[in-house]
Amino acid sequence: MKTTDDLFNLSGRTVLITGGAGHIARRAAAAFLERGADLILVDRHRDVLASAQDSLSALGHGGTITTMTADLEQPEDVAELIQRVHQGVTKLDALINAAAFVGTDKIEGWGVPFLEQSLNTWRRCLEVNLTAPFALIQGLYPLMEKAPSPAIVNISSIYGQVGPDMSLYEGTTMGNPAAYAASKAGLAQLTRWLCTTLPSHFRVNTVTPGGVERGQNPEFRTRYIANTASKRMATEEDLVGVLLLLVSDAGAYITGQDIAVDGGWTAK
Repeated sequence: MKTTDDLFNLSGRTVLITGGAGHIARRAAAAFLERGADLILVDRHRDVLASAQDSLSALGHGGTITTMTADLEQPEDVAELIQRVHQGVTKLDALINAAAFVGTDKIEGWGVPFLEQSLNTWRRCLEVNLTAPFALIQGLYPLMEKAPSPAIVNISSIYGQVGPDMSLYEGTTMGNPAAYAASKAGLAQLTRWLCTTLPSHFRVNTVTPGGVERGQNPEFRTRYIANTASKRMATEEDLVGVLLLLVSDAGAYITGQDIAVDGGWTAK
């Protein structure tokens, strides 16, 4: 019988995380390092990626950290990234698709009413949130196939499961674009498709976070919390357990699932 230390041990495993300098990815990376994994962190901003590497290295855990820059909106960058990973490792044990096009109110045709949302911004969002994960899974498949129990984890959103309550955004500059919801729902369905078509030793799952506290507009925050069973927004810490479970042997029989970590938001 394996101990819990054995089940969650990631020593000798290599984990690639896109959006590696982001809040959720960085916290997950720290947990993976603590359990002995070697990391490949991918992000489009070299300086932020270097800062993430420095802060993670300072934790003093045993795993190695490799960084690679790539803009997942650009197909040529994705293709080059795949090539570089093939040159750097002989197998890949886990792929975490955490990078996301979340936009800002400064992007034209994004966080605006439906009739003002632009096709160009729609396409940009789907390129990052859905097309790039597909391309990475396909391109890195030969490396993952060599792992004993390769794990793919796609990071979705509650808005890939349910429609938005637009009243949350009244009086704020925040929005909820159709492209974001459609891309995240598509990512969850890609998980299910891959689960039933890839070889049986692959595990493919979706993690669906609820809203994460990041200093949002106070009115939005109050409204959001009022609609959440746990009566708070999420923190990055809340995602650590499920991500560690899904890439380790502790989650060896979990595949094809869309696991919401949302404080009960989608239960209402």
